[in-house]
Amino acid sequence: MARNLLKNPSGEDELKFWELIENGGSQWKVEDMPGDCGHDFCSEGVTKYFATSFELCLKRQVIDLLAEGFSSEQLDAQPPVTVQDWYCGRTDCGCTYQMTVCLLDENHEVIQEFRPDSVTLDPDCDDCSWKEVSHMFSDYGPGMRFISFEHGGQDTKFWDGWFGVRVTGSSVTIEV
Repeated sequence: MARNLLKNPSGEDELKFWELIENGGSQWKVEDMPGDCGHDFCSEGVTKYFATSFELCLKRQVIDLLAEGFSSEQLDAQPPVTVQDWYCGRTDCGCTYQMTVCLLDENHEVIQEFRPDSVTLDPDCDDCSWKEVSHMFSDYGPGMRFISFEHGGQDTKFWDGWFGVRVTGSSVTIEV
């Protein structure tokens, strides 16, 4: 099985390794599963999650693939790149979730992008339990040297605290 190239994907090391692009409201926070008005996660190994607030919270990691041990030849062969993320809402407050993953060349120019539509979870009509989003990049051409993984969101009621979307279990893998 390919190793996860994201460091600290579930908050075990608080916010270490993550660049905070937007840190609005009460800012990012790491909480223990299942949290207030939350849901248990479907994997025993995940015990924490990142919680967002009442203004936009986005965090990012940019993975240097050469530094991770991949050769230019391996990368130019266009190996499949799989990205995965898990998100949920609270049972007492709506939230929005967004994600953007980009394959980048040596100059950090975008080769290919995955940006699904923003998701709004409403506890009045959704169960707000953990949901998975995943995507496999293929046939993207030669030149990939970095991968940018960014995700986050906020709550929809602008409540002070951490009532926004929760994210955890993120991964980026390359099959070589």
